Amino acid sequence: MPAPELDVRYVARLARLELSEEEIAKYQAQLSDVLTFVEALRKVDVSAVEPTAHASAVFNVFRDDAVQPSFTSQEALANAPRQANDLFVVTKVLE
Repeated sequence: MPAPELDVRYVARLARLELSEEEIAKYQAQLSDVLTFVEALRKVDVSAVEPTAHASAVFNVFRDDAVQPSFTSQEALANAPRQANDLFVVTKVLE
C-alpha cells in the first residue's frame, strides 16, 4: 500500500507559512519519504514488545536537603527595582 499523500500547500496555509514552489516540491518529497518510512514501521511485529514510556529506565535522583549559606532577605532585595514587605514587587502577569 503506498504512503498517503500530505498536501504541503494546505499544511503551509494552516501554519501561515509562505512557501515558494521550490520549497513546496522539496517538502512534499521529504514528507513522502517520512510517510513511507512510517508505513514501513507499521509492518513491524511489536506484539512481543512491552509498552513503555521511555526507552531506558527513568528515575529521580534526589540529594538530601542540607542547610547551606545563602543571601539574607536584604541582600537578595538589594538590586530589586521594586520591593515591599521583604518581597519582590513585580508586574501582574495574569488577571
